[in-house]
Amino acid sequence: MAQTFDICIRGAGVVGRTLALLLARERLRVALVAGAAPAAPADVRAYALNAASRQLLESLRCWPDAPHATPVSEMQVFGDQDGAVRFEAAAQGVDALAWIVDVPALEARLTEAVRYQPQVEVVPEPVPAALTVVCEGKASRTRAELGVEFDTTPYAQQAIATRLRCERPHGQVARQWFLPEGILAFLPLEGPEGNSVAVVWSVPAAQAQDLLALSAQDFCQRLESASQFALGALELQGERSAWPLQLAQAQRWTGALAAAPGTAPCSWVLAGDAAHNVHPLAGQGLNLGLADVQVLARVLQGRDYWRSVADLRLLRRYERERKAALLPMGLATDSLQQLFARQEAPLQRLRNWGMKSVERSSPLKAWMARQAMGTH
Repeated sequence: MAQTFDICIRGAGVVGRTLALLLARERLRVALVAGAAPAAPADVRAYALNAASRQLLESLRCWPDAPHATPVSEMQVFGDQDGAVRFEAAAQGVDALAWIVDVPALEARLTEAVRYQPQVEVVPEPVPAALTVVCEGKASRTRAELGVEFDTTPYAQQAIATRLRCERPHGQVARQWFLPEGILAFLPLEGPEGNSVAVVWSVPAAQAQDLLALSAQDFCQRLESASQFALGALELQGERSAWPLQLAQAQRWTGALAAAPGTAPCSWVLAGDAAHNVHPLAGQGLNLGLADVQVLARVLQGRDYWRSVADLRLLRRYERERKAALLPMGLATDSLQQLFARQEAPLQRLRNWGMKSVERSSPLKAWMARQAMGTH
């Protein structure tokens, strides 16, 4: 059977749709597999996207409108004692450290762009193609079918996400607390003057179930206490969702697919959460996934004219580059999670001394800010 498509992308989330649009610009014929979406409550997630991700999405004309992409002018990080670090956009010479983006708004822009891209066809199930790209997320069924080992280190934590209306405006400040009971983040929403925040609260798994079972009022009271009333009284504005946290990476990111006799070779490659997971404490999950597809598209674009998109040497070049970029982020998030999960007094003193040292070191703060912004 003749191949109609150059590339089949399995997974039509943010990463999969972004890749489809990038490849379509190179005049590649793309099949995007999007199954029927199950009925689900309103999505309360928000992404912290860095400057590199914004530039990529703007190049595709998929950056959400201003009310759905709130610039972060300051990041405040608090330890479990008196340690604190503050990062300011003005000190870095930029307009924003990051942007907090509504998931539904971003997905809607990407969906619209795909609809009007003639090189991309949305299909209900996988189709034959020279290259299959797996963007199905951390529970990827295709990755399992390919027999790829997914090395996973579970954290004894779950992340709880929701939305809050706050008594006081957020002031474009993203706030994070490293607490004995977990890591709490308030991410500003609804533009510079907004008083709503997205919440990501990473807590021990047993405690997560207790928090989810609380009434809305009691849950908000727990958040008010944990956040030290930084934004005053809080009101729940969405459903609460939770998921287990892990550090994970696929052992192989690419390989050959079995091809029918007489047909051209076929290959597969992983991207996004299907290839790797990190702790959300740094807010880098989607940034890493978007960097994956940007590098993959660049590698395919730069191939010799006689090379197929299925050429494993090209795909291994992508794998090496992205594994090298992922390593420091995975180590950093894992180390911070492990450090703040321990409650021994010497470790508490050590980490709060470390936060104070970072706060006093302008060069170190600038380096950390560049890493997070994707401008290193």
